[in-house]
Amino acid sequence: MRDFDSLKAQLETTGFPQVYFFKFIVPNKSDNVAKVNALYAADTQIQMKTSSSGKFISVSAKQVMLSADEVIHIYNKASTIEGIISL
Repeated sequence: MRDFDSLKAQLETTGFPQVYFFKFIVPNKSDNVAKVNALYAADTQIQMKTSSSGKFISVSAKQVMLSADEVIHIYNKASTIEGIISL
């Protein structure tokens, strides 16, 4: 698990609830895409775009978050996905 203390401190200076924008890049494997989709609630707006080489998928998601802890929770779960890059 990564240490997200500085991100949490920064997020706590903003108001919640808020729409938070997540962006990840994952290797183009079906199980990776499914794992990233599983990070979010059913009503989350998710957009995916395959890289020009086809090796990676960019995943952008907008979800209403109720606290900084909820945001950090998603980043912690995402960090367990092999090859993921958080932007």
